[in-house]
Amino acid sequence: MNYPLLNYYEAIEQASSDMLEAARGGNWDHVVKLEGACALLISQLKHAAAQTPLGAEEAQLKSRIMQRILVNDAEIRCLAEPWLEELDRTLTGVAGTVH
Repeated sequence: MNYPLLNYYEAIEQASSDMLEAARGGNWDHVVKLEGACALLISQLKHAAAQTPLGAEEAQLKSRIMQRILVNDAEIRCLAEPWLEELDRTLTGVAGTVH
């Protein structure tokens, strides 16, 4: 089995879980920092996956991991919407006073 490749998926899952916890706590700076870490892991995963495909059993594990990542992502997005709306209002207000 190709465990090193699955390690990337598991690391991305852990980062998404950490992002969700930070989002639940309203720590958006940390969410953004973790998002950067996820992007790096995804880039590394793409490179590694191009060289060695997953077997059938690993693909099933990957699918379960990806489902958990997507659930985390959906909740993060729900939590982020009010924050992004507030940020937009703040930036719009700042832009209005500059002109």
